[in-house]
Amino acid sequence: MHASEPLSTSFTSSSTAADVVRGLDLTGIRAIVTGASSGIGIETARALTAAGAQVTLAVRNTAAGDAVAGSIASSTGAVRPRTVRLDLADRASVASFVAAWRGPLHLLVNNAGVVTGGLERTREGWELQFATNHLGHLALAMGLHDALALGASDRAGARIVSVSSTAHMRSGIDFDDLHFERRSYDPQIAYAQSKTANSLFAVEATRRWASDGIVANAVNPGGVATGLQRNFTVRQKQSLDAAEAAGVFRYKTVEQGAATTMVAAVAPQFAHSGGHYLDDAQEAYTVPNDADLARHPHGVKEWALDPAVAKRLWSVSTDLLRV
Repeated sequence: MHASEPLSTSFTSSSTAADVVRGLDLTGIRAIVTGASSGIGIETARALTAAGAQVTLAVRNTAAGDAVAGSIASSTGAVRPRTVRLDLADRASVASFVAAWRGPLHLLVNNAGVVTGGLERTREGWELQFATNHLGHLALAMGLHDALALGASDRAGARIVSVSSTAHMRSGIDFDDLHFERRSYDPQIAYAQSKTANSLFAVEATRRWASDGIVANAVNPGGVATGLQRNFTVRQKQSLDAAEAAGVFRYKTVEQGAATTMVAAVAPQFAHSGGHYLDDAQEAYTVPNDADLARHPHGVKEWALDPAVAKRLWSVSTDLLRV
């Protein structure tokens, strides 16, 4: 956790991804964006491509990915992104993606995410939101570690961006029942646990890999209406509407939602500093675990940055992935 002043940038909640990359030349940068066939992922890939990066869209639906790649190429006039299939809930798919990667990697944006309306499990019996949002991305990052280290050596550093959410404030990690085998299933709590895991990943990945030139940071895109909400329960939708009505947050455009991802990806403040949680293009302030979400919509709970919990989660998660 960070006792020093939070890192700040000149960008705000209304900045867009295009604002963040304006004037930057990312030629030679190789980037992967997961979940880049919809929502924030598209705008993240578009901004990177526009600035000259060579982007790979890692998507479940390659037809949708190809359509996005074409749209990005025509809107930016830049090199068309590559589309490669990746299903984060399928370990064989992750392994296949990793095995096919060649050469250095400078930026990995772990953007993909699922929200379920009810309990769904992978073939291993893992709860789907935790398996996709956290375990799949962990397996991907570990598999691409050597490529990132190679990228770090030729570009003075490589970065991982882990897309979290304000939802992390609803739940820490329940190590006694990660996959809801005993407690009753609440999709909101399951999603929250996975988003806390995304932040803890950034903490531990930085601790382990900073010496290789790799840093990881977590970001909260803010309230963005995307396809992610298609599986929200009535209660989840009501909760969001109530939060907006109370002024807890305002919806952003997709382009604004991608801005904080881009800050973590390219801003100099985060080039060699990791384990941070960003909100509205700044490092967020830390709040106690019992803090009220309505009063601190732009904070990050201590449980999402706790180095001991991050270390334990990495150990438990890698044990699961090894089985």
